[in-house]
Amino acid sequence: MPLIPGTNDRVVEPARIRLAAAGAAVVTVGAGLGLRAVAAGSLAKYGGDALYTVLLLALVVLVAPRVTPLTAAGSALAVSWGVEFLQLSEVTGELSQRSAVTRLVLGSTFNPPDLFWYAVGAAAGWLVHTAVCPHGQAEAAH
Repeated sequence: MPLIPGTNDRVVEPARIRLAAAGAAVVTVGAGLGLRAVAAGSLAKYGGDALYTVLLLALVVLVAPRVTPLTAAGSALAVSWGVEFLQLSEVTGELSQRSAVTRLVLGSTFNPPDLFWYAVGAAAGWLVHTAVCPHGQAEAAH
């Protein structure tokens, strides 16, 4: 039985996976912007943290389309935590003063609760990736 209706493919082609990952990245950025437009305070901040990690997961899949959901989620979480811990140094603060884009990507101030919300984003992204990842694709990656 094919995994994608109308095809005989047992594993989805990398180009299709990349297209889906790119679409997920665009949707995630839109969700983050939408969240900022309609919410404020903790909901906007911590929801944005979770979406940041979801975006990183989508970018990992875009670059490595056959990555397993667990590896994609773990990679996104590691980068999110790495950026957060980098904020303990003066590097991100100085870079954030020079560029609004850098401030959006790297932040400027370490906030321990962010670590939890990045994990929430990684878990949510893992669930979605697992749900849409064709059975057998994880095995094909090895």
